[in-house]
Amino acid sequence: MVNFVLVAGARLGAWAWDDVVPHLRAAGHGVHPLTLSGLADRRGVPAGQATHVQDIVAEVERQGLRDVVLVGHSYSGIPVGQAAERIGDRLARVVFVDASVPTDGASFVSAWPDGGAAVVASIAENGGFWPPAPAAHFDGEGLTDEQIARLVRGSTPHPGATLTDPAVLAGPLRDLPATYVLCVMPGTEPDDAEPDDDVADLLNSDSWRLVTMDTGHWPMFSQPRELARVLLDAAVE
Repeated sequence: MVNFVLVAGARLGAWAWDDVVPHLRAAGHGVHPLTLSGLADRRGVPAGQATHVQDIVAEVERQGLRDVVLVGHSYSGIPVGQAAERIGDRLARVVFVDASVPTDGASFVSAWPDGGAAVVASIAENGGFWPPAPAAHFDGEGLTDEQIARLVRGSTPHPGATLTDPAVLAGPLRDLPATYVLCVMPGTEPDDAEPDDDVADLLNSDSWRLVTMDTGHWPMFSQPRELARVLLDAAVE
């Protein structure tokens, strides 16, 4: 038995894993979907990047979890990657689901064009929060209309500081036991179906594995059963 700690991407909360959780629990594992500070049912809680890292570490320590598989989707790969090295021998594996990966001294928006200038401007215009995405943002990602409606309905503004604060890593991320799940829609051009350069470099490590899913960026909605199988397989690597 392992303990999955599931952390969804920007604007989302623990609810985003509702369709994945039953499959993991049916396999006999502990499952702990987590809402980060300032989001979903924790709206109003002030948060920066360090807050989100501590949210994850605190959940592991509060529940006394061991054999932990930390799962970070999209934005949450940044705090999950930092938390993974801070929970020490409690960690079994970290899984990045179509996620950003942290670089010491860099923020989530650092890798965006112009250093994420558009995101930073949007945060400034919206009282320090990145506003929820419109329904059109989810087009072409293998989602049904109902799934898109759930995403739009459940999303909340994302605390801006968590996107612009730098990550802090004590050691090389490549040394962590990790699986990277790359989501690629069928028919995607070959040049667009490869990991980003920073991920590709990490995948050169013997500690990292690559898994590809034929779906869009939100597999917990579009392919929850298949994503659960990927997570279960990663847990025994």
